[in-house]
Amino acid sequence: MYSTGGVSDRFVPLWSRVEERLGGPLPAALRFWDGSEIGPGEEGSCPDVIVLRNKRAMTYVVTRPDQLGVARAFVSGDLVLEGSIERVMAAGASLYGFDFTLQDKVEAVKLAAGLGAIRVPPPKPPEAEAKPKGRLHSLRRDSESIQHHYDVSNDFYRLILGPTMVYSCAYFESPEDSLEEAQTRKLDVVCQKLQLEPGERLLDIGCGWGSMAMHAAANYGVDVVGVTLSIAQAEMARQRVAEAGLEDRIEIRIQDYREVPDGPFDKICSIGMFEHTGSDIDTYFEETARLGKPGGLALHHGICRQHSDEESPNTFITHYVFPDGLLHRAARVIAGLERSGQELRDVENLREHYALTLRHWVQNLADNQEAAIAEVGEERERVWRLYMTASFLAFERGDIGVNQILGVIPEPGNVSLYRPSPGLPLARRSYVREEVSADQVG
Repeated sequence: MYSTGGVSDRFVPLWSRVEERLGGPLPAALRFWDGSEIGPGEEGSCPDVIVLRNKRAMTYVVTRPDQLGVARAFVSGDLVLEGSIERVMAAGASLYGFDFTLQDKVEAVKLAAGLGAIRVPPPKPPEAEAKPKGRLHSLRRDSESIQHHYDVSNDFYRLILGPTMVYSCAYFESPEDSLEEAQTRKLDVVCQKLQLEPGERLLDIGCGWGSMAMHAAANYGVDVVGVTLSIAQAEMARQRVAEAGLEDRIEIRIQDYREVPDGPFDKICSIGMFEHTGSDIDTYFEETARLGKPGGLALHHGICRQHSDEESPNTFITHYVFPDGLLHRAARVIAGLERSGQELRDVENLREHYALTLRHWVQNLADNQEAAIAEVGEERERVWRLYMTASFLAFERGDIGVNQILGVIPEPGNVSLYRPSPGLPLARRSYVREEVSADQVG
């Protein structure tokens, strides 16, 4: 460990104690507003330096000693990183579960107070922080939460997502596949899993910018109703549908799925939507069961937690990215599906696929950083850069996964053993080798 004097010397005892309990060096050096620096190893040996540009950065961190405090300092620009955000966050995984003692916290507060970095009241959060109001998961609050994330700028999303405008996990055959190839394949995999047939009605819940609806209508001859709560998404989706000449087959609505009046639909797809339902995921499955035709298929595609059961409400993601969102364990999601009467037929985890997808998005943002900032401002660009980097690392570690869950819609009120056959193939196509001899079996 080294310290260069000034403000940094005051933190030597705390830094030393934390590294000793951690059993190794902290993942980055720390530079203060006076230019002094403290870090692991020898001076100049650490490639990554977290810079507290002013006392307000420390105020954010000390007054909210959790993810939210650091997030506010970073999003505001008061805390910056010189180096690799990926490298720091990957190394920082060693701090997961590390318990800062009461002595650590008291000492940090005293140090901040002595430096004049404690303010009452504390500084306001950055403008990019979500401030949802009203009853949790009411129609109005859900609409506002969705618009906070999706009504940022269609042009901004195009910079990140590329020409397919698909904001969910792609489906790769090889890491060398282009993002466009993998996203188009994902849309087709969904259509195949749903066994779409010409003339069927498909409900696309959370239809985004219309890519799934357009692929299904153009390639499978179905009629699609796409619903979204994002005004910006709906406007662009309608424009894309018109340009593709698919207006007679696709209707895009600004509508909550709980208010769709014109079921039943032969098939239902919901891609990247059930994470937004929060703790009310049972209502989501009850509604999809209501909207589907008995014996029809519903594909539910969403992110699930893979380890911890509880999620703090004070995370960077919940305050800046997906307000009121919640990730469940896959078991909880499947339990909700089965309680609604839907029969579980298939589950596929696409965890590695989403890590690859996010790496493409992060690179797209890096390649278009100046244009992104010009479109949505520095705060929003920092939010998306941080959240997408954190996300692909979480997928790669296995903290979270993304599952495609296929269910059969039940008869209304019928809980008997009989269920209409959905006509699914006996063998799961993606796992069947084309040529297997009898000698290879058993």
